[in-house]
Amino acid sequence: MNIQPFKAFRIRNDSAAGYRSGIENISLADLSPGEIVIKTVYSSVNYKDALAGTGQGKILRQFPLNGGIDVAGIVVESSDTHFKPGDEVLCTGCGLSETRDGGYSEYARLESRWAVKLPDGLTLRESMILGTAGFTAALALYRMLQNSQSPELGPIAITGATGGVGMLATDIFTRAGFEVHAISGKPEHAEFLKTIGAKQVLPREVAITGKPMDSAKFGGALDNVGGTTLTGLLAQTVPYGNVASAGLVASHELPTTVMPFIIRGVSLLGIASAGTARHIRDAVWLKLANDWKPAHLSTICTREIALEHLTEVFATMLAGGSFGRTIVKL
Repeated sequence: MNIQPFKAFRIRNDSAAGYRSGIENISLADLSPGEIVIKTVYSSVNYKDALAGTGQGKILRQFPLNGGIDVAGIVVESSDTHFKPGDEVLCTGCGLSETRDGGYSEYARLESRWAVKLPDGLTLRESMILGTAGFTAALALYRMLQNSQSPELGPIAITGATGGVGMLATDIFTRAGFEVHAISGKPEHAEFLKTIGAKQVLPREVAITGKPMDSAKFGGALDNVGGTTLTGLLAQTVPYGNVASAGLVASHELPTTVMPFIIRGVSLLGIASAGTARHIRDAVWLKLANDWKPAHLSTICTREIALEHLTEVFATMLAGGSFGRTIVKL
């Protein structure tokens, strides 16, 4: 197929000009290797994208690369017989904008082992409102259920509730039958969180106790913050509840003790969405297209932008001003 040069948001770093990013015209020959070429329809913006696009986080392991850890589009070429032109596919994580070109590009080349055929029940746009954020939230639920989490244990605390993972998790866990207590430092958004499923909206201070053990308030938790917030959630989880760790917006450190683990049998589950095994990835996306599909996707998506507005969105996100999900329309 003869594809003319196309636009991509490319990230570079070299001794001559340093770290920089912006829109360039590139060709298929510039893209990372893979079995599938897609015409990109949507991507999304995640905290990791903002770190990569600005250089404030060491995300990329090689340069230059196109940004965007999520992508969804339509197959135009494939050397893998499992995919054919016209198939709608998505990919989240799996090295995008880390070791290979990502989704901020009018065309993308994917490794077929990580491309997921769009499940019935989802549109390409919906798949990117979900993106890595929704997949991470659902993966946390998947792992918690594997470890015997149940609604009977009590409410699920979700920190960073006004972020992408937090909002989608609030909706997803509610859809799965759990009572959600959203924890947020943005009280002005409390009513919004209730409209997408939160039974209660609690201030950040609730999660920070300063004690190695405290009275048990939560059946389990999904934490996007890290640091003393994660410590406090562990200290307040009921016996045999699960706390899923999916982010480090506040800190990568964990100043805790073994007491929640050996006294209450609390489990700390790591949620590493980027390299999830294929069979789990497929199972989670199937759930997201059916039983766990958020009921408020159109509400949670608060902004749709073009490539040209990425830098502005990155700045807002890193300054703590993001709200909901931003998707990129190619």
